[in-house]
Amino acid sequence: MNKVLKDLSHCEDIGSLEAALRLLCSGFGSVARLDVLPMVGTGKSQAVCLMRLESSEREHDLMTKLGASRVGENVYLVVDLRTSA
Repeated sequence: MNKVLKDLSHCEDIGSLEAALRLLCSGFGSVARLDVLPMVGTGKSQAVCLMRLESSEREHDLMTKLGASRVGENVYLVVDLRTSA
């Protein structure tokens, strides 16, 4: 797991993950879309993140930093959320 994903996995809920992703993405330019959705039925606390930036070149940079994929027009990432003990 890369350092950025490890840092994101410290988020405990969807709201804190979305805020962390907005901050991260803003370093790559204007965020055109950011959807953070809980994954249900996986047996662990995870979220699907769909992101779009205004520049496809900057999206490529973001994908490289996150180790993310592309699904359709979106940058796609699954993040494990921290669970409270």
